[in-house]
Amino acid sequence: MTQPSFTHQPVLLSQVLAGLPPHPGWGLDCTLGGAGHAQALLEAIPSLRLIGVDRDAQALKAAQDRLAPFASRVEFRHQAYAEAAQELAAKGVKLDWILADLGVSSPQLDQADRGFSFMKPGPLDMRMDPSQGLSAQELLQQITQQELFFLLRDLGEEPFAPKLSRAIKAQADHLFTTLDLARLVEESIPRKAWPKKIHPATKTFQAIRMAVNDELGQLERLLDQVPHLLNPGGRVLIIAFHSLEDRRVKQRFRQWEDPCTCSKEIPYCQCGLKPQAKLLQKKPFVATEEELEHNPRSRSARLRIASWL
Repeated sequence: MTQPSFTHQPVLLSQVLAGLPPHPGWGLDCTLGGAGHAQALLEAIPSLRLIGVDRDAQALKAAQDRLAPFASRVEFRHQAYAEAAQELAAKGVKLDWILADLGVSSPQLDQADRGFSFMKPGPLDMRMDPSQGLSAQELLQQITQQELFFLLRDLGEEPFAPKLSRAIKAQADHLFTTLDLARLVEESIPRKAWPKKIHPATKTFQAIRMAVNDELGQLERLLDQVPHLLNPGGRVLIIAFHSLEDRRVKQRFRQWEDPCTCSKEIPYCQCGLKPQAKLLQKKPFVATEEELEHNPRSRSARLRIASWL
């Protein structure tokens, strides 16, 4: 099996560097991947140390090789980032920064036998950690049609969720490869209704991948641990690539900045809830025109940064 290079270009790197606290020490890189962000941070900031987490063993091995010159400043963990955050918080670990670059990586999409892409034939897997949990094929066989409908509607925002959930469940025992599923989606959606800019199976694959890897659950559990992990003045930086993730980050950041539950008609706060964090800016940071020219993947990236009080 050909190993992926895991050397994709990190997005919004200059914004991440500028968004770290002054003189940062230990931090948590939740999605180490190819270590693009990690390497740049370690090179730029001599005081910086990091705990690098990834549940993809291939990515972690590539990151270990890439970060070998910084071995004394890095601790590696092979696990899902929410579980890593929970373990660190339970041990009373305090950090100066937390970075999460969400979603699937380009090398994972490029490797056909991982089953993430509908563009290449591969097993219907989609697990970021192939050693744990249900594959996409197993998930589709086990969930009910109603559960699949909600999955496609809520995670994929797929307008044909009712029709696709019926078609997929009817053929679930005969779907073995990514192309099997992609063809079924193509056949189930009228050609005149195919989206103009993306493949008709894009939203279906997104929804199933997110369910297989519990991506929104991972994000929510990470956000739950941030108050327990960050030192005063620490920063949490989260890069999201679609609205489902970014909406959750935005809502949680706003709750930290303004937790007051009092009616706006009351002239002063009576609930006593105090702000926990301050946003570096209200709107997310996005790629510059220069970055877009060199890295088209950055077009949908949204970076939000909160500073802990």
